[in-house]
Amino acid sequence: MDSATSEPRTTSAPRTTSETRTPLDASADNGLKIVIVGGFGAGKTTMVRSVSEIRPLNTEETMTRAGEAVDDISGVRGKTATTVAFDFGRITLDSRNVLYLFGAPGQERFWFLWDRLFSGTLGAVVLVDTRRIDDSWYAIDRLEKHGTPFIVACNDFGGPAFTPEQIREALDLDPHVPLVTCDARSRESSKLVLITLVEHIQALYSDLSRTPRQELV
Repeated sequence: MDSATSEPRTTSAPRTTSETRTPLDASADNGLKIVIVGGFGAGKTTMVRSVSEIRPLNTEETMTRAGEAVDDISGVRGKTATTVAFDFGRITLDSRNVLYLFGAPGQERFWFLWDRLFSGTLGAVVLVDTRRIDDSWYAIDRLEKHGTPFIVACNDFGGPAFTPEQIREALDLDPHVPLVTCDARSRESSKLVLITLVEHIQALYSDLSRTPRQELV
């Protein structure tokens, strides 16, 4: 099963009233930021699209032959568009809290944007294509250096199956970092990924609150 990493742009007629999305509140008390990172073509844009309650903001551009000399497209040759800044989506948690999703570009030439996207981030999802697992190392390294909590989600592209132990070893993943599988095209699957991240963050802060503070002598 191939998991879609991007969707072609289409021109369609305006939506009817029954298809119009429910208007959102103009503001919320708390905006919580989550970043989805990973290698080129791992499915970040697809995940934001599948789970966002609003029409996502995408900064996708059509891929050209010139880009083949710059970006490694092995394993993702069916990809026709790529994110050049970031994707943005939103999920309302309740009347006072909303979750903002930012999908980071995957190509190495856009990695300079990541540090800015990580600013003020509650946590992150590292989306992994196990056919190109080496592409995930930089994301994990940057998140660890920023001290940003994260989980790893393996997007199902139908390639060779690997055990969780094999993936953890390949990524040199800390045993406390949650590792899950997902289908980025599925809203329910993507929601479970975000729930796993939030639960991981809650557990981390709970552990910190129980750690006794060292008094200065």
